[in-house]
Amino acid sequence: MGIHYDYKSTKSAKLMEKQAKREKKLAEKKAKRLAKEGPKKEDDHDKTLDASKPITLDFLTNPNKE
Repeated sequence: MGIHYDYKSTKSAKLMEKQAKREKKLAEKKAKRLAKEGPKKEDDHDKTLDASKPITLDFLTNPNKE
């Protein structure tokens, strides 16, 4: 009977330890993934259209254009 009494009294502590372990493991995975990817490269190239140029059908349909 002592085993069951001990189980109920320590159940919440064990669950908190498991949760902490799980969160620690996820944080390590995230840090490892970010380190592997390296710093994010910011692209300064603006993708906005020039208001002074008219929009033509060739501009819209040409796949080789920038």
